[in-house]
Amino acid sequence: MSHTDIKYAQSVSRWEPNARGRLEQAAMELYIERGFEQTTVAEIAKRAGLTERTFFRYFVDKREVLFWGAGRLQELFVATIIESPESDAPIDAVANALEVAAALLQERRDYSRQRQAVINANTGLRERELIKLATLAVAITDALRQRGVKDPAASLTAEAGIAVFKIGFERWITATVQQDFPQLIRDSLDELRVVLGGTQSSA
Repeated sequence: MSHTDIKYAQSVSRWEPNARGRLEQAAMELYIERGFEQTTVAEIAKRAGLTERTFFRYFVDKREVLFWGAGRLQELFVATIIESPESDAPIDAVANALEVAAALLQERRDYSRQRQAVINANTGLRERELIKLATLAVAITDALRQRGVKDPAASLTAEAGIAVFKIGFERWITATVQQDFPQLIRDSLDELRVVLGGTQSSA
């Protein structure tokens, strides 16, 4: 292959659209414009310039466009908790996972705000979001058990972590100016410690 051919191939690769990203963007635009229930898979595919067959290669249905990242987020939580230093208290191991997840989401604030608006407007999607959080709480509990944390401490810590994440997330997406999501997680956790009569973290 000539040098010119290589440069052309690199250019094509660099500008090749990401199908999943295009579908996700198209779906979000349509959900905001028309509403979730009024949007069809065919319309999403058309807006993205792709086929319905391509859509179903990435998503089971139009709901999954909003929830496909849940598995990745759960894996991140579990791995961070398990890999946290053995000296960390259970709540500190969970706090580590919360901050890592917040840092991952930090650059997607606009998308997160739009996604939450779509979910809040639909009863079925709100139920799906609650199921996602409940599943995440179970995964966190199991990860804590792997660290040797007994019940009910493992379950209580997991539920507290989910509560901190939800409150920090709400603060993050509703703030009039962009806030640091990991810092909001730390702030929410510190407030929980105060309520429980503990001490604030040193962060």
